[in-house]
Amino acid sequence: MTVSKPLPRRSFLGKAALGIAAAQLASTLPAFAQSTAGAAAAGTARRLEPLRSIEAGGLNIGYFEAGPADGAPVILLHGWPYDIHMFVDVAPLLAAAGFRVVVPYLRGYGTTRFLSADTPRNGQQSVVAVDIIALMDALKIQVATVAGCDWGARTACIMAALWPERVKALVSVSGYLIGSQEAGKTPLPPQAELQWWYQYYFATERGRAGYEKNRDDFARLIWQTASPQWNFDAATFERSAAALHNPDHVAITVHNYRWRLGLADGEAKYQALENRLAKAPVIGVPTITLEGDANGAPHPQPSAYAKKFSGRYEHRLVSGGIGHNLPQEAPDAFAKAVIDVARG
Repeated sequence: MTVSKPLPRRSFLGKAALGIAAAQLASTLPAFAQSTAGAAAAGTARRLEPLRSIEAGGLNIGYFEAGPADGAPVILLHGWPYDIHMFVDVAPLLAAAGFRVVVPYLRGYGTTRFLSADTPRNGQQSVVAVDIIALMDALKIQVATVAGCDWGARTACIMAALWPERVKALVSVSGYLIGSQEAGKTPLPPQAELQWWYQYYFATERGRAGYEKNRDDFARLIWQTASPQWNFDAATFERSAAALHNPDHVAITVHNYRWRLGLADGEAKYQALENRLAKAPVIGVPTITLEGDANGAPHPQPSAYAKKFSGRYEHRLVSGGIGHNLPQEAPDAFAKAVIDVARG
């Protein structure tokens, strides 16, 4: 584990506190009343519901909200090819701890829809962060702790870098994930390139058509390779796979990866943001980065990004065969990081 400028630890935020929070949940949040065992017995999986929606920017964003309306806001951001249920066990822990928890579907996922058919189905990195800032504005959230994994972690990092006045604190799985098209031109060692096979697949029309036709099988393969020791069941996978059948999902996904390689243009109105991100700006808000000890997805080493965080900072390695989908595989560790950094 690499540690730099540690955040203060609080004894009441350990496993005991999380256990108490979970115990309080049954009486405070009816949406989570069904137990994991009961859901499994019924052949289903617990859901984050009921869902809400709100117009924000060019989207009607679907989202789940829990916890007291006057609680300190926490926004949880999912990745690809996952959905809001990446936080199915994290959200109730944070809500029971007194936070106002907002878990939105990113553009191209679940119930989130574009307001206009004419809006480009753009997946470049800055636009997803712009979406979440617009969501905060629509929900009248001035400042929030932002936490995420995969696309969500990158989005959270971008928000903290470009709008630090809106981000109280940050939790990011796999650390500093801000990139640029220029950086995407740099070749990697063969083994690293192999891990990005789907990025090159999506660069072709065959890949776009293949993902359109086989998105469930594709997502299941990514889940298995990114988290080789996570024994998720069919109900757990199918609950999230449904979100990938959003009508804009394939277009957003393909554009995201083609844009990274410089094979697709972004929108001109976001170029100023991309220019700032291309300089790899340092993040100054309090941050905890997390990594699973069995992450099978491409990810940088903690030593490569530790200096990108200039504020209070700590890196935590989560052991026990935890893969890429850390919030869902190790929800207690993820929730504890959010609580620690938000209250540190």
